[in-house]
Amino acid sequence: MKEFLKYLNYWSILRTAAYYFFFMLLFWGSSSKLGKKEFHDDYASLDTMKSLRGFAAMGVILHHISQEEIFQTRKVLTPFVNAGAFFVAIFFFCSGYGLLKSLNTKENYLKGFIKNRIVKAIVVPFYINVLLYALYQYFLVKVKWGTTQWICNLSGLTMMNAYAWFPIVLAILYLFFFLFFRFIKNRPVCFLLMAAVIVGLGIAFCYNGHFAWWHGEKNWWMDWNHPNTIWWREQKVLWFNGEWWVNSAVAFLVGMLFANFEKAIVGWFKKLYALKFHILLALTFLAYQLSEYGQSHFGYWTEYAGMGPGIKNKMYTFFCQLPVMALLGLLIIIFMMKYHVSNPVTRFFGKFSLDTYLMNLMALEITRFFMEKKKLMFTKVVPKNQPLVFAITAFVLTIALGIGEYYLTYGVKKLLFRGKKKDAKQPASV
Repeated sequence: MKEFLKYLNYWSILRTAAYYFFFMLLFWGSSSKLGKKEFHDDYASLDTMKSLRGFAAMGVILHHISQEEIFQTRKVLTPFVNAGAFFVAIFFFCSGYGLLKSLNTKENYLKGFIKNRIVKAIVVPFYINVLLYALYQYFLVKVKWGTTQWICNLSGLTMMNAYAWFPIVLAILYLFFFLFFRFIKNRPVCFLLMAAVIVGLGIAFCYNGHFAWWHGEKNWWMDWNHPNTIWWREQKVLWFNGEWWVNSAVAFLVGMLFANFEKAIVGWFKKLYALKFHILLALTFLAYQLSEYGQSHFGYWTEYAGMGPGIKNKMYTFFCQLPVMALLGLLIIIFMMKYHVSNPVTRFFGKFSLDTYLMNLMALEITRFFMEKKKLMFTKVVPKNQPLVFAITAFVLTIALGIGEYYLTYGVKKLLFRGKKKDAKQPASV
């Protein structure tokens, strides 16, 4: 009995609760036509896509929590450790789909696009987040940064919030989307140019690496005692320092292509749906295996092989990972023709997806600080369950901070863009 109680500890409770919660969300509010000849007409409706983004947002939060050292050591939330890119791919797919769908259905959609879809929906929320992190760093963390670091962080040229890379990449993709589809009338050319931009960003990371490897003596980062006093040489400081900036962006292009050829693609899948869906599923599985092969045989973190930046291996890994990121969104949307979910939880997270994403790092850091300092009262009551308390606290605090940022951003946008009937609260496709 003692052995059983030892086995049934807080780790197993946390693991079971997280998996059960995620599993039940796949059924709560489900609408199924599996085993029937009919198909859903609302598989890509605004409500359905919002719920899909909400599901992805929860996955990203759990992914970030699973990255904490104590969870990796105990192998809790293991399925979420390397799943972040897949959840972000869902965001990118929805974004690409939403842009092309709007372009096809809304008159003069590109008129005012820069202001409405980039400045209002992405740039303003990004800099509100920068300001919140600056206040957090200055008053709570009490960092001792120099003038140059403050200027670079406040301007967004360097990353004060390492998780804020997503709106930067999204803004870049939105900008190129506008330029191509505004000034080039040939759509195949536009799609090819978008593909070139996405691949180009991937190659830029492969050269850029995870830190400023090019500044200093060869392999300086291999010496753990190296006096690395230059702040911008560290990890996650410069733009495109990390594969997460680029490895799932191809889903943006696939979302655009699906929206452009939606009628033909959906019509083709409706004939012999079960067979074609399982072929697509098998192709996605093979693409996943290719991605795993690339990461295990080449890898992104080649700097620590002791042979310089390892640019070539990064490129091999990037191109091995592209197929699964391209197929994942398509697989999900085709499945949603038969089965999709929409419930209060997924819709809630869909509404606050960008904001919870941006505030997640602050929530983790605050939770980690209080847990380490043992200043949370309930950690003294159940000290052995601190990891469980950490996960719950970080999750709840992420939601609270995200909601706060959402309404703050909304208020700021109302002040900045007064006189307009409608104001974008957040990117509809984020």
